[in-house]
Parts: sequence; structure tokens; C-alpha cells
Amino acid sequence: MEKIEEQFANLHIFKCSSGTKEPTYLLGIDTSKTVQAGMENLVAVLCSNESIRIYDKERLNVLQEFSGYPGLLNGVRFVNSCDSVYSACTDGTVKCWDARVAREKPVQLFKGYPSNIFISFDINCNDHIICAGTEKVDDDALLVFWDARMNSQDLSTAKDPLGAYSETHSDDVTQVRFHPSNPNMVVSGSSDGLVNVFDINVDNEEDALVTTSNSISSVSCIGWSGNGYKQIYCMTHDEGFYWWDLNHLDTDEPITRLNIQDVREAVNMKEDSLDYLIGGLYQEKTDTLHVIGGTNTGRIHLINCSTSGLTHVTSLQGGHAATVRSFCWNVQDDSLLTGGEDAQLLLWKPGAIEKTFTKKESMKIASSVHQRVRVHSNDSYKRRKKQ
Repeated sequence: MEKIEEQFANLHIFKCSSGTKEPTYLLGIDTSKTVQAGMENLVAVLCSNESIRIYDKERLNVLQEFSGYPGLLNGVRFVNSCDSVYSACTDGTVKCWDARVAREKPVQLFKGYPSNIFISFDINCNDHIICAGTEKVDDDALLVFWDARMNSQDLSTAKDPLGAYSETHSDDVTQVRFHPSNPNMVVSGSSDGLVNVFDINVDNEEDALVTTSNSISSVSCIGWSGNGYKQIYCMTHDEGFYWWDLNHLDTDEPITRLNIQDVREAVNMKEDSLDYLIGGLYQEKTDTLHVIGGTNTGRIHLINCSTSGLTHVTSLQGGHAATVRSFCWNVQDDSLLTGGEDAQLLLWKPGAIEKTFTKKESMKIASSVHQRVRVHSNDSYKRRKKQ
């Protein structure tokens, strides 16, 4: 079996997305889970211009575009059972569109409580439950839940929540991730630094809370890893990395596998540099976890995770010209999609004939977009360098 390191090192650019009228940052990527004979595979991309673009994966041409206006969209996710694509919105709803239909209005709205501003969300593995995290308003930072199952009556009205968790986070809920195979397990991360694991099959919030870990900084990314997906990894907005093992909750063993306050200082990049983290990549077949990071000039780094630390493995270059904000790995064909602040969506494939194209420069964008996206912080890193 080929390891992820070898697969990654063998990637070359297969396709670059065609230009659009309005260049934007590409903040999130997901691919459709369903494969239909004679139908193209779809890619959904969250853009900084308040929209989601649907692409044909092989040609990377735009098929549809959905807007959250006047609200801002956060996150993008296909369900497992069909080509419905979801996003959370700052207008207090989670929206669902049919990705194959050019219809401006969502086919379903999931309405939150008054004053909810949703900035994160996920759908569980059986497509039954949606959970969305809110910005802190007054003293409230919530995890709100809905029944995601639809019938013909639901389509005409916005669905109300099943309920909410309100006691476990004290600041913006920046990340929500359901377990890949257990529909009742969900992990949330917040600007308060807490990473909470819940069993939503339990009746009340206090009893549903399985464990709380502390990253001591604002959470930018969380995910599941390990055999049976019983480990949690977390990245922070100041480039910290934390890794916990839930197998040790009922033992005397420490649950912390790794605790790194600043990955930029911890990883030996030799002649290269590491400016930020993008996300995690867990390979189930080999039980290996990697971190994807990058440089402000568009290079992409694969970094191996072990209990002894983080090790730079290999890099991709020659594609992006600015910060890479999103990626999506396809296990079926070992391909990689990446999106960045140069407005490019790139498809990388193993052994592909390298395409020649002109790299786009980093865009200068309006201040409204700067408010829209969370920027990784260099402040703490610079302070430590001066000491």
C-alpha cells in the first residue's frame, strides 16, 4: 500500500479553474459523496464574496453559484446520501441547496433562535442531525441542533431547532465536527480555547459532555483521527497543534499525545519556511495523521504527526501564488483539491502531466473581506522571535 507521503510527493497539477468575473478567496472545499452513472462529480467551494460555487471536478468549470446575501456563509458540506450542499449563515440560518439545480433560493432553511449568528456547522454521518455554532452574543455562545431529514411539508417552511447547548463554551464556537462513523458523537472548538466532545444521544448537556480539553488559544480547526476515530486533533489561530486520545479517558494514562504551542518554531523546515497551518489529513488504512501547512507564497507542506513531534515530509509548489486557505483529499483516486487567496482552485493528481499556466498574483481585496475571514496571527510568533 502506498503511503500518503509517496502519494503526496507524486502529485502534479492536472487542472486549474477557469477565471470568474469576481476573484475571491477560496475558503473551504468539499466534494460530493454520491457517484451517478453519466453524471459529473461535483465540488463545492466557499468563497469570500458571500457565495458557494459548484464546479465540475474534472474540468473545474463553474456550474452553479449560490449566495447567502445579505448574510455571510461559513463552511460548506455535501451530505452523504445525495447532492445537497449546506452552509451556515450569519443571518441565523443553515441553508441547503440542490447542487445540480440552478435555483437561487435554498431548497431548505434551518432557522436558529433570535440573535443567532452562525459561524460553524456540520452534519452527522447518517445525514440526520445538523449542528451549528454561534458567535457569542451577550453572554451566549450556542451549539444549535436540527433534524436534517426532509419531507415535502418541510420544504415550504423553515425548520425550527431541536434544542441547543449553552453552558459549555464562553466565546465564539468556531468549529463543529461530527464523528466519521458514530452519528451521536460531535466535537466543538471555540475562541475560548476549549475543545468539547459530546454524546448527543444523552438527554441533557451536562451529561452529554464526554470530555473537555484546552488548547489555551482560539481554535481554527478540529478533526477526528486514530483507530476507530477515538482521537481528536486541534489547530489554533496562532498556529498551535494539540492531539488527544479519548481511549485514555478511563485510564491513568494521559490523554495528551502532542502539545505544540507554535508549529512554526517546532518543525525543522531546513531551507524552507512554514507560515501557517491549513488542516489535518488522517489516512485510515495506514492509521497515520498528517498536518497540511503552507507559505505565504503558495507552497504546500505535508507534515507527519507522531507522539515524538511533527516532521516535515514533502512539499508541493508551482501552483498557488499566495496563501492556501483550503484543501480536500480524495481517497478514491488520491487526488487533491486546493484553494487559495490567489482565487485559484487547483486539482492535483498522481503522475499527471503538469499543466503550464500563469500563476496569479495575490489579490488586494476590500476591507469587508478582511472582516469576513479569520486571519492567522503572526503576533505571538514575532514577539518570541524578538526575545
